[in-house]
This record gives sequence, structure tokens and C-alpha cells, in this order.
Amino acid sequence: MKKTKFLWLGVGVGVGLIAWKMLSREESIDWEKVQKFVHHRENSNFVEVDGIKIHYQQFGENHSQTILLIHGYGSSTLVWKTVAPMLAEKGFNVIAIDMVGFGFSEKPSWFEYTIESQARMIVRFMNRLGIGKATVVGSSYGGAVAASLALDYPERVEKLVLVGTVCNNEPLSHPLMKIAQVPMLGEIATAILLDAKPFIKHRMRTSIAPANHDLITAERVNRIRIPLKSKDAHTATLATARKWNAERIQQDAHLIPHPTLIIWGEDDKVVNIRNAYKLYDSILHSKLVIFKNCGHIPQEEKPVDFTEVVASFIKNSRQPRQVLE
Repeated sequence: MKKTKFLWLGVGVGVGLIAWKMLSREESIDWEKVQKFVHHRENSNFVEVDGIKIHYQQFGENHSQTILLIHGYGSSTLVWKTVAPMLAEKGFNVIAIDMVGFGFSEKPSWFEYTIESQARMIVRFMNRLGIGKATVVGSSYGGAVAASLALDYPERVEKLVLVGTVCNNEPLSHPLMKIAQVPMLGEIATAILLDAKPFIKHRMRTSIAPANHDLITAERVNRIRIPLKSKDAHTATLATARKWNAERIQQDAHLIPHPTLIIWGEDDKVVNIRNAYKLYDSILHSKLVIFKNCGHIPQEEKPVDFTEVVASFIKNSRQPRQVLE
């Protein structure tokens, strides 16, 4: 009898905590309150695209060749905090964008949250900034967006860089992605986990190779949490998971006409390295670079090497088809 009472008490407390967590969330992030915690906030700008306020950071000179950086799922411009200014020092105009629903861009519930809709928004973002063409660099889910941009708007892409790129629906087999597909359960799990420090640390340990776990700091965890704490961030992240369809990237990769640099970490546990070789085999004008002792985020784990490889790729007009390790 006592065990039953304790069980129901535990259930009641759990339900209460879940309800408190869901009801206590702010509707959206207030930039004025959080900007002091944002890396390179002096480089932050906002522009309205199709009625949505888009946050981006710009480094370098406007008249220089443009590099457009696109982050991954659940991420933001923070993932480029080291390499963006380094690439600018190489003479490029570097723009890191927060996709709709992520970082400090607006997160409207009515947005489509598909790979194709994100690519379309980036093209319209380029229009607003007067960018005709750019070298587009996409990381993880952002790589799928970059590849879609190259496929659907080839005239807007000078060169393409794919970093640990999502190119199929394999990530949907992850238990948490399966939970996300279940009505209500997905909403509850997202509200509880997305901005939880233990969960963020777990994600980082999974994403980053053991050799680079010194990058997992309390400061880093807190900066990741800031744009993930609001209700609209949870809604957008969940909507993206439910609209996830990246199979087209793998199927149509052979149609990408642009010089393409594929960068992968040898120890990537998020997107298996076999996908790097699939993309390399499919894309005619491609070059594959594999970083050793590196996981899913080469731009953070190997920033100096990453910067050198990307800058050399963009500046070199002749790109031999090759694999470098």
C-alpha cells in the first residue's frame, strides 16, 4: 500500500514538474536581455525577410568575395564563432546566418521548417543584402540546406562546402528523433530536454571527438542554452524534426554542378563518414578532406586547419578531384 502511495506521489511530482517547465517558458527570447552573452555581438545584425526577422553576423569587407555560413540542427551562429573572423582575416566577406527558427532569428509557428523552405529563405536573405553569389558552407543539417540551395538555385552558388553533411534520413532512427514524431510526447520531451544542461553536455560529448572534449565548458553550454530556452524555439526545433526529409540530397547529389569541398571528421558519430564517400562519389567536381581526431564539428575542433582548407579551396580556381586525409 505504501509503495503504491509513493508511486502515485512520484507520478504527481513528475507531472507537476513537467507542467511547470512547459508553462514557465518565455514565448520568445528577448535580444536586449541576452545580447551581452552572445559571442561577437558587435557583429550581429538583423534584417527582415518575408516578414521574419533574421539574425546574422558579418565579418570582413562588403566588397570582398562572400562566404555564407549555415549552422546545423539545434545550433546557431555560435558554431562559427572561431572560424568566421579567421576567414575574414583571409580577405573574405563572411556572413553567418541563424536559420529561421534557430539562434536569434524569429521562430514563427506558421513557417514550413523544411530543408527546401530554409534554402528558399536564405536566397531571399541574399537578395535583401544584395549578394548575387556566394561560396555556401553548410554544417550538418545546414549542409543539407546548402546542398538544396545549390540544386534549386545554382546561379546563386559560386562554390559549395559540405561539412559533416546530413544527406539522408538516417538521423531519424535516433531514439529521440523517434520520440519527436509522437504527438504530445514530442512536445514534452523537447520542453524538458532541449535546454537542459545535462542534455547539452551529452550532445557535445557525442558530437565532439574525445581528443577535443576540452571544448566542453560551462561557458559553452550556457551560450548554447540561451537561444533554446523559449517556447517558440522548442516549437521550431520540433517542427524541423517532424518535417525532416533529406533523402533528396543523397539522390540528387550527382546533379550538383559546383566545385564542392567535402569536410568530415574521421570520428564523426552523428553523421557516419560513409556518407562523405557517397557524396564524394556522386559529386563530379568534388574534393574530400578528412580530419583525424575530429568529430562532427570540424570548424570548432580543428579551426585553424578548417580555415586554411576552406580559404585555399575558394581561392584556388583549379580544384583537382582528390581525397586528402
